Amino acid sequence: MPLAAAITGTRQTGHREITWFDALFGTYLAPWATGDAHFYIGGAIGIDSLTLLWLAANSTSRITIVVPGTVAQQPAEAQHAVERCRERITEIVELGVSELRTPAFHARNRYMVDRAQMVIGFPIAGPEGRSGTWQTLNYGASQGKPRLIVPI
Repeated sequence: MPLAAAITGTRQTGHREITWFDALFGTYLAPWATGDAHFYIGGAIGIDSLTLLWLAANSTSRITIVVPGTVAQQPAEAQHAVERCRERITEIVELGVSELRTPAFHARNRYMVDRAQMVIGFPIAGPEGRSGTWQTLNYGASQGKPRLIVPI
């Protein structure tokens, strides 16, 4: 059975160079990014956009982008990443929420995890917090799904 994985992570990635993320994803995403794999990625900035760009360039895996509202509601940087990778994106799921508040992002995260077999998370290094990344990782754990946690 092909692997389906939800990717979650921080929006705060400016503390590292892009080459650092390329190497990180080469180590922690590449082993899962086979031709039959399917990745569910949120359409936000930070890890979402970086993993989208990396997977689009370095794999033939299927990619589904999930946004709580519409792609047009996402930050310009995230919209640009989606547009740049459009030919490689298998599906864009717009959940249609009008107000982009915490419950909408949690619903997006649950949507991704519910369709995945595992969760790959890239939280900010440090103790476990209450971020959306940790909420998503913990939701995956509550569903009995394996988690790969790679602190950045």
